[in-house]
Amino acid sequence: IGPDPREPLYQACDAAMQWYATRLREAPDAEPARRYLQDRQIMLDAAGELRLGWAPRSGEDFLVAMRSLGIADAALEEAALVTRRDDGTLAPRFRNRVLFPIHDLRGRAVGFGGRLLGPGEPKYLNSPETPIFHKGEQLYHMDVARLAIRKAGVALVVEGYFDVIRLSLAGIDHVVAPLGTALTEAQAKLLRRYGAEVVLIYDSDAAGLKASFRAADTLLAEGARVRVVTMPDGEDPDTLVQRGGAAALQALIDDAVDVLDRKIQLLEQRGWFADMHRRREALDRLLPTLRAATDPVLREMYTTRVAEQMGIPREAVATEVANVRPRAAPVVSEAMRRTEAFGGGGHAVPTPERDARHPGAEIERKLLRLLVHHPDWLARAREELPAERFAVPSFRRIFEALAALDPDRPVGDAALALDERALAAWERLATDPAPPDADFGVDHEYVGALEALEERDLFESIATEPDTRERIRRRQALSREGRERYNYYLKARKRADGPTAHPYEE
Repeated sequence: IGPDPREPLYQACDAAMQWYATRLREAPDAEPARRYLQDRQIMLDAAGELRLGWAPRSGEDFLVAMRSLGIADAALEEAALVTRRDDGTLAPRFRNRVLFPIHDLRGRAVGFGGRLLGPGEPKYLNSPETPIFHKGEQLYHMDVARLAIRKAGVALVVEGYFDVIRLSLAGIDHVVAPLGTALTEAQAKLLRRYGAEVVLIYDSDAAGLKASFRAADTLLAEGARVRVVTMPDGEDPDTLVQRGGAAALQALIDDAVDVLDRKIQLLEQRGWFADMHRRREALDRLLPTLRAATDPVLREMYTTRVAEQMGIPREAVATEVANVRPRAAPVVSEAMRRTEAFGGGGHAVPTPERDARHPGAEIERKLLRLLVHHPDWLARAREELPAERFAVPSFRRIFEALAALDPDRPVGDAALALDERALAAWERLATDPAPPDADFGVDHEYVGALEALEERDLFESIATEPDTRERIRRRQALSREGRERYNYYLKARKRADGPTAHPYEE
């Protein structure tokens, strides 16, 4: 076995972590960062132990320092520590930010999260995907927490870096946080490796509840037991422990309830069981959690619990669990009505998709379906997603039409700008059911689709790399799970490729 081709990237991240930490401790221009941390009750000694850092507003010092240490520009770029400007020069990715180093299970720095000081967006910025950093597969603080989770028999999952830091400083080390995204299947598997029980400690506002329920379903699918902490209004784990110490949080953890019971509590508080019609809707909101539970004993207990709550036979609930029905009405556009009126009484006949099994096309389809059913997300998509990212031409035209749509017009009017092929694709999207569990986290559906698109583009760039040795090197640099997904991608790509003008064309 030869040397690990990723070693220069680990060295680059380690050197960057140490340099940023030194800047936070010593540099005059880091004084605002030191004050910011002190205001959050994180003293300089603690920041040093946590290896927090400071990325200055000016970036030249970072590049000079890395080069003086023998870190190659190529390694800095591949580790996503720098970006390349239009003129070809390099600039540090992180500027004017307090940095939180992210480590793999072996304790090696693999990426960073950065908190911006002062006005601007985004407030938090994470390293993008690299050969050593996969934010959907890693968890903040997991290198420290994994042994503590085994010892405690339970993992605590919080939302942010500062929540983890506050709990760790209070002596609670069996705590982790996702890296700015919804909890993924890979992260759930990782947690399940070290413990059978997970306690979710998210904010109790609407967004926090959606995130916790979505995370719970992901964990249940991996066979974990999941409890949910109810935080006081306006509090998060960081502020709660600052105010009341570790004992205040531990009291809430002791009172944490099973995720299904928490859902039932909320529905009951809001009157969802008051009449027959709303009771039916309440059942629909509970079903995703029942379906997510892969442990047969737990699913049986859940089914019985819901049947008792609803006052209906257990068999009726079990039947509902086994049946997955569309939840949303189709989005009907004026163009679709026009086709029906002038086309002989029916919709346009959809052109079969030649690449229907291609994972790249499915990712684009999922993202467009979300935007069609949730057009309030179009403004964000316009800012973050160039139309060129859509490889399927008809999908690209649909996105261009959506992006060009006046905010005051109904989303269905976007179809008026489409040609025949794109209109056929639109009709399939519009009549598809809305993304599952949208009520419990459209934001996570959207972010997940963007991340999948980013990975698709990475896999495609590797697959089309003309240099065989470089292609092999880049494939080997993927994580084990990444290589498995890449191999699946290659097989699907091979099936989809045919005598079309474009490998993704419909």
